[in-house]
Amino acid sequence: MPLYDEGGGEDDFFDVWQFKEGRALNIERPVRLSVKPSGGALDFSHAMGIPIVHRRVVSLFERLGLQREVQFIPAQVEGQTEPWFILNALQVIRCIDDARSEEVFYWQPEDNRPEKLGGYKNVRGLRVDPEKIGGAHILRPWGWKVVLIVSEYVKTAMEAEGITGIKFIEV
Repeated sequence: MPLYDEGGGEDDFFDVWQFKEGRALNIERPVRLSVKPSGGALDFSHAMGIPIVHRRVVSLFERLGLQREVQFIPAQVEGQTEPWFILNALQVIRCIDDARSEEVFYWQPEDNRPEKLGGYKNVRGLRVDPEKIGGAHILRPWGWKVVLIVSEYVKTAMEAEGITGIKFIEV
């Protein structure tokens, strides 16, 4: 599901990594999502690793009082008339528990990526330190921002609401 801005041309692709930086974004033009393959709409899905959610998820997060932890950016999904949103988590927290994680790999000098040296190259069996997360309910872990973490509070609420497309793995 590629992300485009309103122009929709090849030069109009969005930098999807901006949605993983843990900061509010000012997106001036509507984001359009091209669906490949087509199928039934889920309340929660991913486009290139970016969470795309139905307005039901937005309403739930508002009822849970999570407006300071997440930004919802309007999106137009090809073939859909209802409102959709990109879920942009606004917190990145240094919370990975290296010792409890199954395997943690770091970028090494021989990888020839000096800008990544010492950072996480791969994390398997991710575990986090709950004390470092504190009272946060939705976040990305520092150094491994390909993961979106939600609290048990959010997980339980999403399950009770019947949100489709979600998959939770305990970390």
